[in-house]
Amino acid sequence: MKFLAPFALLTVASFMTTPLLAAEEAQELTGCAAKRQALSAQVEQAKAHGNSEQQAGLEKALSEVTAHCTDAALKKERENKVLDAKHEVSRRQADLDKAMKKGDSERINKRKDKLAESRKELQEALDELDK
Repeated sequence: MKFLAPFALLTVASFMTTPLLAAEEAQELTGCAAKRQALSAQVEQAKAHGNSEQQAGLEKALSEVTAHCTDAALKKERENKVLDAKHEVSRRQADLDKAMKKGDSERINKRKDKLAESRKELQEALDELDK
């Protein structure tokens, strides 16, 4: 009987960790596979909520991704987005510097807000690059 207790405990533990391992595998997807998985999940949500128009649009997007998405092209697209965001941050920084030279506090505050927004977009683009 003492032999069965550890065996039963091991069996229960393995059944409990299986969903966790599946969740880890789902998170490890990158590139087009991750994009397809995300769209599939959105299609299922649209189905569950009875939103047929959204479901149709998502299914079309999923078929486009399936047919045309390549990891190399997706990476290039994301790299271009990062590059564009970096240029935007540089431009906003120059605008802020210019406003600071003039000393207009209202304009400086607006430029600071715009710069912060651009930096946030850059960070989001950098985060997407790794997906």
